[in-house]
Amino acid sequence: MDARFTDEQHEIRRTLRELLGKRCGPDELRAAVDTPAGHDPALWTTLAGQLGLPGLALPAAYGGAGCTATELALACEETGRALAPTPLLATAVLAAPLLLALGTDAQRADLLPRIASGALTAGLAVPGPALATALALTGLDLHGGWAGGGRAGGVQARRAEGGWQLYGQVDQVLDGHSAGLLVVAAHTGGFARSRVRLFLVRGDATGLTRVRQTTLDATRPQGRIQLRHVPAELLGDETVDPLPALDRLGDTVAACLAAEAVGAAGRMLERTVEYVGQREQFGRPVGSFQAVKHRLADTYVQVQAARSAAYYAAWAAATTSLTVGGTATVREETAGALALAQALEALRRAAAEGIQLHGGIGFTWEHEAHLYFKRAAGDELLFGPVHRLRAHAADAAHVFAEAGP
Repeated sequence: MDARFTDEQHEIRRTLRELLGKRCGPDELRAAVDTPAGHDPALWTTLAGQLGLPGLALPAAYGGAGCTATELALACEETGRALAPTPLLATAVLAAPLLLALGTDAQRADLLPRIASGALTAGLAVPGPALATALALTGLDLHGGWAGGGRAGGVQARRAEGGWQLYGQVDQVLDGHSAGLLVVAAHTGGFARSRVRLFLVRGDATGLTRVRQTTLDATRPQGRIQLRHVPAELLGDETVDPLPALDRLGDTVAACLAAEAVGAAGRMLERTVEYVGQREQFGRPVGSFQAVKHRLADTYVQVQAARSAAYYAAWAAATTSLTVGGTATVREETAGALALAQALEALRRAAAEGIQLHGGIGFTWEHEAHLYFKRAAGDELLFGPVHRLRAHAADAAHVFAEAGP
């Protein structure tokens, strides 16, 4: 296996880093998260129009670039490095692959070209704080128990004249307050025969109420959606079971999130090294003290190890998606969750060290180090915690299973 990046992959990283360096500095970042949408629409238009970022991993037949999960993860590494508040994760990583895998020919032809062009953003709405379980990152439930207990919770779907109607509420939807399209997991069939299906809901649908939530990580905006007899369209046909697709999607999501976290950790480490090289104490740079060197060296090793794990997870996700029948080895299936756990730990370590080594200024909320720390904490709340990511990976690999006779 040749582990080197291709020229095209290097170009994706270089171009994206240059653009975000110019358009997503600390001031621009804070201004963007304070807007109602939580991101800069002009930046998103540029990322879509000039770089084709939303359609990076979509087939060329739908206006995409035809790349794999590896290129998408590399793009996420750069957006994570800048903490760029864009709909990339919700649209290109969570929603678009489901539309591609499950949608009918008509749905794909209608929705995917608009997503690839950046004209349409999307979000995945999973009832309750169960996104990590739905994606099989912290648990495995192929019966859809994570979506609620039939009539007792979640979102309910019932047949109506001309289609379906949804009723319920979802509290934590990434970009749910601003997305033009929502992919909603809902129960059908009543309590006794309940099953989970995915439905398409337009952002301007009748009966849909959306409110942006106050979150720990403002760079990762979330919305609460309320559905009151909202007209919806079934994603795919009635014979399609969406749960295995959600399970497979988890590998790609974890790899992209791990790459994001690695990019953020690397940037925070760079800023800290730069600062301790300039700040003086007792007549010499703080970075010249051996204790500081050791702490930064340990952080560097942790970040580099996490980067290697994230790259492998991205390669494994891309390889799995190309495997006949979608099969994969156990090692590939658990690579995403393990890489994500390692990357979240590395980001938390880099942000914490950055806050401390920046001294008094690092402890102020106005300093950008806190944005990186909040990203680490927020991602662990949404997609972790770390110990559950590792525990589920260990269970999937039968690490602690008793040996047979």
